[in-house]
Amino acid sequence: MNPAKEKRHFSSLMRDTNSAFLPAQEPPEQPVRVAFLLLEHFSMVAFTAAVDALVTANLVRTAPLFSFSTFGLDSQIVKSDLTIDFSTSGGLDQLPLEDTDDAAEILIVCGGFRCSLAAHAPLIAKLKAAAKRNIILGGLWNGAIALAHAGLLENQTCALHPDNHAFMREHFSRVQVSQRALMIEDKRVTSAGANSALEMMLALIERVQGKEIVRAIREILSCDQVAESSETKLSQIADNPSFPNTLRNLLQLMSSNIEEPLSVDELAACVSVSRRHIERLFQTHLESTPSRYYLELRITHARRLLLQSNDSITNIAVACGFLNATHFSHCFKDYFCVSPSQARKQHRS
Repeated sequence: MNPAKEKRHFSSLMRDTNSAFLPAQEPPEQPVRVAFLLLEHFSMVAFTAAVDALVTANLVRTAPLFSFSTFGLDSQIVKSDLTIDFSTSGGLDQLPLEDTDDAAEILIVCGGFRCSLAAHAPLIAKLKAAAKRNIILGGLWNGAIALAHAGLLENQTCALHPDNHAFMREHFSRVQVSQRALMIEDKRVTSAGANSALEMMLALIERVQGKEIVRAIREILSCDQVAESSETKLSQIADNPSFPNTLRNLLQLMSSNIEEPLSVDELAACVSVSRRHIERLFQTHLESTPSRYYLELRITHARRLLLQSNDSITNIAVACGFLNATHFSHCFKDYFCVSPSQARKQHRS
């Protein structure tokens, strides 16, 4: 009797791309609970960027890693900087901090360009109570000022919008204002605006869930980063500036020849280097072999076609360079632990 066939594992680069579709890892006991306190005229862009990081973290794992809820100061309805009324989960008095199943573990104050900078006694009391319970506290845009009013940033460094630097320095001499867009210090996390809100949340996610999760999130969210030339360009693996030109050319060749894969010798001829040199490049920069990477690239392309189209499995197999549907199905199941037809059925249900 033949031993059971060992499951294949994606190399690190392709594992991030496919993480949401791999068999479930050991799920956390329960998702990390994040509460957002929305100040009147809060920055909608900063808030949604922060939430997007959490939602995407849940998408790249089969078990949810985070849950989030929103709260207003004096009302359940809060007006954003876009003058859009936002319905929250409740008012400040309903924000749970006690040792219950829904108690917040991370609390982030969301500010904005037109938010009031005045002290708010109930908010100060809530933030102090949260600090006593060792909850991670954060501020978006000028949300750090609320933390300063509560005395929770003394002898610490924070990031906030440049328009508020003078106010912070004038009123809170024991708080160090950073020129950086975001700061992560112990139990305090702050960012200066909309663009840095996402990066702040990614840094926070890395702290509580690990680097692998953040790599997978970036794989989804960083496809349209703006280059130094200010030209918006979709990011591809082959665009990685840290890769040698030869490797980048090889990756581009592979991506352009999915249906009829090139052999390693053919690839070597195309870029005028030896087979051995190609193998060294892949091992050094991708911790993989050319053949393994090529197969994972084709399997990943097939997974996308399988879940995003109604094309037959046979046609998808051919389009991704497999000899036949049977060969494709075996390879697919080796990586994803389900057959192509099962994966499609699960995705649609």
